[in-house]
Amino acid sequence: MATAPSLYRRVLPSPPAVDFTSPDGKRLFAEALEGGTMEGFFSLASCFQTQSEPAFCGLASLVVVLNALAIDPGRRWKGPWRWFDESMLDCCEPLDKVKAQGITFGKVACLAHCSGADVQPFRANQITVDDLRRHLIRCTSSRDCHLIASYHRKLLKQTGTGHFSPIGGYHATQDMVLILDVARFKYPPHWVPVPLLWEAMNTIDESTGLLRGFILISRHNAAPLALYTVSCIDESWKSMKKYCVEDLPDILKAESLDSVPTLLSRFIDSLPANAGSLIKWVVEVRRKEEGPYLSKEEKERLFVKENVLQQVRDTGLYMIVHDLQCAHIQCCNISSSSEDSITRIAASVCSQGAAMLSGNLVSSDCLCCSCRETCFKGVQANGGGPNTVISGSMVSEGNEQGVDMLLPMPSLSMSSCNSNLGNEIIKYPSGADVLTVLLLALHPSTWFSIMDEKLKTEFQTLVSTDNLPDVLKQEIIHLRRQLYYLKACEDEEYEDPVPSSP
Repeated sequence: MATAPSLYRRVLPSPPAVDFTSPDGKRLFAEALEGGTMEGFFSLASCFQTQSEPAFCGLASLVVVLNALAIDPGRRWKGPWRWFDESMLDCCEPLDKVKAQGITFGKVACLAHCSGADVQPFRANQITVDDLRRHLIRCTSSRDCHLIASYHRKLLKQTGTGHFSPIGGYHATQDMVLILDVARFKYPPHWVPVPLLWEAMNTIDESTGLLRGFILISRHNAAPLALYTVSCIDESWKSMKKYCVEDLPDILKAESLDSVPTLLSRFIDSLPANAGSLIKWVVEVRRKEEGPYLSKEEKERLFVKENVLQQVRDTGLYMIVHDLQCAHIQCCNISSSSEDSITRIAASVCSQGAAMLSGNLVSSDCLCCSCRETCFKGVQANGGGPNTVISGSMVSEGNEQGVDMLLPMPSLSMSSCNSNLGNEIIKYPSGADVLTVLLLALHPSTWFSIMDEKLKTEFQTLVSTDNLPDVLKQEIIHLRRQLYYLKACEDEEYEDPVPSSP
């Protein structure tokens, strides 16, 4: 039986490209280095990798840039190491879908933001070739900013269609850029004229009907999310967007809304069934075999989580939400009697722990938890007192692994419920916490439809970030930006920056 011939690279079309390792390529590199527009090259080169799948060019480009910027992913890659890998970039699009279909410009920008970077996406219709040159000079003259180009290979006389790759340098005199092609199995790094790259960017992506362009990525000045994040891999955010745009305005116009508790009750009762999945808390997972003690670093991260959680519970909004929850109002399936159960949390932790610790491209359906072994226990922190963890085991690809999840413990953890639920100690983010954070994170314009001006003012004060402690304020602002990027990702539009407060 005849077999299809295998390929080892393609011949780089030259011109228009100049091979990086050719005599002319080396000359361009030396001259650009002398001119100061190769500063970003070395950090990119030290973290460079080939895309692991034919359709992973967007993911690979982003991984290279995130690691070059030394952005801490805040979760483990393999073993004890925290390092960005393509397998971790799954929050905006399932990896199996990216593997089959590739990824769009908007979702690469969304992934960059969700990963903790400062992101500026530009489509070709938003800028000129002179703007491109200006941003190229800025990024290639600094180690603090990198540019990912989204372009069509055909314009460069290369085989293939849409492609992503980071830009490694700029030669001002020759007006050429160095493309660090992440498909190294196909083409080597190469120099191309800026006007030609601009033409390749100024092409339509048939999957979206929108123009390509480039994305500027730099380190975010703010601290990364400590306790909460937006989960955009499922459909919960789309349901929530529809609810806020189509359903909530009519609900808020009702004349019967005469108080904040009444408004919140109506809001909670009408939430989409999966709304509770939109806001998730960042899991701190460790292997049991790492010992009975927490490291100083683990203790410090846990302390930050505890502070954020306590600051949420100190808000006036949380007090009202908590009282409503204790009155048996169903908070979109996140009540203390069901969703806050140890079994549910342990199962979620084990699944997330498996994904973090295995380093494999496996879906959550392939992960399971031995919940019968789940328990609370205490571990000692070096130089500190005991900390509570949920301990369980997970099975991934037939291998069982014991995992612990560190639980934040705010100082005021005793519930004040006087209902059939009885008194309980909530030592981890509960349904009331998640719902409070969701309310704070929604865009301020969400509440413009409240008819009663006095009620509107009172409620907007409750959800404003103006008087929040700095740590929680930054957490909420970051979540708002994540929600903005989710909407922009779906609409493939990036316009006004998200406001921090009403």
